[in-house]
Amino acid sequence: MLMPTATRVLTIGSRGSQLALWQARFIASLLENAGVATRIEIIKTTGDHLQTASLTQAGGKGLFTKEIEEALLGHAIDLAVHSLKDLPTESPEGLTIAAIPERENPFDAMVGNTLMNLRAGARVGTSSGRRAAQLRLLRPDLLIEPVRGNVDTRLRKQKAGEFDAILLAAAGLRRLGLEAEIAQIFTPDQLCPAPGQGALAIQTRLQDEAYAVCQQLNHPATSEAVRCERALLSRLGGGCQLPVGAFAQRSGELLHLMGVVVAPDGSKQLRVSVQGKSGAPEELGQSAAAELLSKGAAQLLTACD
Repeated sequence: MLMPTATRVLTIGSRGSQLALWQARFIASLLENAGVATRIEIIKTTGDHLQTASLTQAGGKGLFTKEIEEALLGHAIDLAVHSLKDLPTESPEGLTIAAIPERENPFDAMVGNTLMNLRAGARVGTSSGRRAAQLRLLRPDLLIEPVRGNVDTRLRKQKAGEFDAILLAAAGLRRLGLEAEIAQIFTPDQLCPAPGQGALAIQTRLQDEAYAVCQQLNHPATSEAVRCERALLSRLGGGCQLPVGAFAQRSGELLHLMGVVVAPDGSKQLRVSVQGKSGAPEELGQSAAAELLSKGAAQLLTACD
């Protein structure tokens, strides 16, 4: 199918970090290769202003998306490019995810050292409650501390000796050409990634010109997997800072989903693994969430409040 051509320049809304701009420019290149002219508008979000507080303490939902979504609703921009894992599971009225391009590596990475080689009491930095909780389960002898800032800032802090290692998304490091910094990539059995990790979301207003254009950038297999993961998260509460992991992948006609809920202190973990026929990803995600809830997930999530 030929991509419909926009009749005007489409304005892409993005955060101003190096990674966010890489992501916006990547989507711009896909659109421009199809003959669609674009420009990028940088928008500062609440999460960008919070450089010291942990993301969990700061309140969770919409920290990196609220102001961008407001610009989209106000017609100041035509589309927004988000890291899907930062996007709340419920879109504001009038907005939708028009496309999810093919996913990058969805897993978590350690920079500075491997988990096995870290000494007891080593300091590990992460801004993610999910990563911290799962790491405490694997290595309760480590000192897990919050680290904020963009990717370069975090890498600089680790190299300066503030941390023995830091945890980041492998996708971000790969996109920025920093794959050589990765000491270890965790399997989902070790650290189950955040729902939607490694995927981008192109958000637009419903049924306007940008929506029709951007729909053509959707990658069906990626979309199915992350819709499954986000359905699990939505059923459990929908907050991107919850210690919830989910990873789905298609194998033949089946969709496999792993779901994890961990106590913030790493004292307990609930894990499910389910599969179903592809074509109904939300149902599979909701089914996995129901199984987690039947095992006591609500009690673990309440401890995060």
